[in-house]
Amino acid sequence: MRRFMRPLIVGLVLLILLALPVTAVLARSYFLSPTWQPAAEQPIAFPHTRHAQVAQLDCEYCHRGVAEDGYAGMPALELCMDCHQSIQTGSAEIDTLIDYFENGDPVNWERVHQMPDHVHFVHSSHVNYGFDCAECHGDMESEIDYAEQVRDLRMGDCIDCHKEYGAPTDCSVCHY
Repeated sequence: MRRFMRPLIVGLVLLILLALPVTAVLARSYFLSPTWQPAAEQPIAFPHTRHAQVAQLDCEYCHRGVAEDGYAGMPALELCMDCHQSIQTGSAEIDTLIDYFENGDPVNWERVHQMPDHVHFVHSSHVNYGFDCAECHGDMESEIDYAEQVRDLRMGDCIDCHKEYGAPTDCSVCHY
């Protein structure tokens, strides 16, 4: 009996030592997943609803790469200034926009929808399939004034959606 105790204790200690890092990685992946990231403060408070309702701009007007590229892209300041050279309400936000433009500085927008570095989300394939932007981004046209993450972007959410719409669930589709 005694000769079995030593290997058993060593085995249990090794198992515990191996289980701790695995548990830490899994806990980190779950609790620090994109859903748990707080909404970042933007350099300019951009009211999506005003641009969608009043100016009647659709998502693709500003996010021009969404149908062709993997990344939806952010509009160049020149695009914003096409309208805001003549539409100036004197608001602090528009004044900030004009300052960026006149100084030749880029607006350093903070990413809102976080995906892990090892995941490659391709906007164009989803948009060209027929998904409306609101599926993942919420109703930016009438309900959400400022961008915030509204959907759980953990792997289970993506897999459930892929299964629901008959899209491939092979690992290499998103992880490459």
